[in-house]
Order: sequence, then C-alpha cells, then structure tokens
Amino acid sequence: MQTKSDMTALLTHLKTIAIKAGDVIMQYYQNVDDLIIEKKSNETPVTIADKAAHQLIFDALKKITPDIPILSEEGKTISFAQRQQWQRYWLVDPLDGTKEFIAKTDEFSVNIALIDNHQPILSVVYAPALHQLYYAIEGEAFKINDAGNPAKINTTQKANTLRIAVSRHHQGEKLKALLSKIDNYELVMMGSALKLCIVAEAKADIYLRLGPTSEWDTAAGQYVLECAGGKLTNLHGQPFRYNLQESLRNPAFLAVGDTQFDWVGYLKELQMV
Repeated sequence: MQTKSDMTALLTHLKTIAIKAGDVIMQYYQNVDDLIIEKKSNETPVTIADKAAHQLIFDALKKITPDIPILSEEGKTISFAQRQQWQRYWLVDPLDGTKEFIAKTDEFSVNIALIDNHQPILSVVYAPALHQLYYAIEGEAFKINDAGNPAKINTTQKANTLRIAVSRHHQGEKLKALLSKIDNYELVMMGSALKLCIVAEAKADIYLRLGPTSEWDTAAGQYVLECAGGKLTNLHGQPFRYNLQESLRNPAFLAVGDTQFDWVGYLKELQMV
C-alpha cells in the first residue's frame, strides 16, 4: 500500500505529465484547420493530437509506474478478461473534447486518473488552452489559480438560480425536454470533463448527461468533484465505479455539488427518470 508521501510524489509526476501532454496538444492546436480528422468505429473524431498526447502519457506513466497497467481511449483494445484481473490501473483520456478542439472553443482537457478497486484515488484534469489545472488527492480537490498557486476548491457556494452545466455539442432532445420543465435556470456552457470541474468549484450546480460517454471521460473529473464535496451517480443515485463489465460505456449520469438535496427525486418529479 502506498503512503501519503508516495501519492504526493505520484501526483507531482502526474501534473507534469498532463502539462507536457497539453503542450503537445497546443502545438497542433495552432494549426488545427490543417489537421486530418479521422473517424473511429463509434463515429467520434480523432486527430494526430489525440494520438501524440496518448503516446507521451503512455510512455511517461510506464516509466514512473512500470507495474501499473494503462487503459487509454487512444490505446490498443484490452479485453475484459485481461482488465478484470486489474485492481489498480491508470485510466486516461489524452484529449477529452476532440470536437471542442476541432471547433477551437479552448474547452478540451487531458484527463488522467489512478483507479484502485474500481474507484478513482488520484486524478488530474488539465485544460491547456485555458491554462487551468485541477487535481485531487487524499480527499481534497485543488485548482491552480492565476498566480500559479494551488487553491482548494469545494462545492459549498450556492446561487439563487439553478446553474446547469451543458455541452455545446451534446445537449440532445432529452435535455431540452428537461429544460422546458424548469422555470428558473442558467446554462453554463463548457466542454469535456471541465463540466465536472466547474461543478466541483461551485460555478455550476448540476451536470446531467443523458447521452453516451466512456469511463475515461468521467473518472478524473469524478474524483475532483467528490473530493470537493460533490458526487457523480447514475440516474438512480448509485455511485460510479469502473471496470466492472466488458463495455466501457457509462450510463446516463448526474453530477451535483449539493449532496443533501434529493436530485434523483427532483428528476422523477420532472418525469426524467
């Protein structure tokens, strides 16, 4: 079992790796209009920036933790028969928000989480175009502030209006139907795992995702949110756990800052569950 000092040392490496991956991504971002955009089997886009960031992260993690396996969105397919033997592994999305990257919204991130016994225990979310770095360790969540110093974040700040984090590209008809039933709300537009992070720092109250996502999309942001005092669950209130089945697809989920409010009951009242 690793000590707190071991985890702190790992986090130091992790932040450096995420920033270096971000630097690689930004080199391609300057000329994103000239990049060849490919389609994966699930019809989602992928670019050379995704692949280059993956390779940098993969090589760096293998160097510092050679005995810990890595599951990355842009890595090779690993069978569930092999994955289910893992207790601890790295879960990586080298470029979360490729559509945001292509659209030049700046709202994409590097997500790296250490999973142990199906739950994240260490994570970093880095938005290179926004120069924003979030991380979580030992039950505490932080964001590097404008002065370059870590500032603890939490979900305690409340607003009079319900602030709903939404994607620019993934709203869908179900979410629009939900919004039509709410009288007083404010939409907070944000891409990638950064939606989980803005709930963690109390810039939004709720992020409801009804469309498809994968496990690497949520793990790093989930741990930041949980350590800030929030939670991420499925629509029945059950917490997210990882690598429990062959599919790496997530169910629809709810990320909230206020854990005392009955969000599942609220969605049932609105006939969304």
